[in-house]
Amino acid sequence: MTGRLNSAQPYALGLFRIIVGLLFACHGAASLFGVLGGAMGGGTVPTGTWPGWYAAVIQLVGGTLVTLGLGTRAAAFIASGSMAYAYFKVHQPEALWPLQNGGEPSAMFCWAMLLLVFTGSGALGLDRLFTARGASTGRPAASASAGEREPATA
Repeated sequence: MTGRLNSAQPYALGLFRIIVGLLFACHGAASLFGVLGGAMGGGTVPTGTWPGWYAAVIQLVGGTLVTLGLGTRAAAFIASGSMAYAYFKVHQPEALWPLQNGGEPSAMFCWAMLLLVFTGSGALGLDRLFTARGASTGRPAASASAGEREPATA
């Protein structure tokens, strides 16, 4: 049983990453574009306002990158930090516990994103596709681009 679970771990982690990233991106889209109920029950966050607008941009961009599995560790690190800031600056001064201060989503997203910093994207991510592509050519994925020719060997 443990062997089966261990072999499925990259896929479970990949699904976890996709769901968390998608939910995170939805929060950003709601705040920036007023979709899915909008920000705080309706409307949008005014452009350029601190910290709400910047948090929404981090949520949309970071959530999208995490969902795709592209730059997962870096995007999750920034996202986790933004949620830690949101929790300690906005929610925690209201009350000690997240259940009391409305900070449950911030706390959960912070820890979920921090987990992805340490675990990476798992299966089903674009990071793996680019890594595999670079490995098959024998060069790092970042330097391999379309139309680049291999050096001639004698």
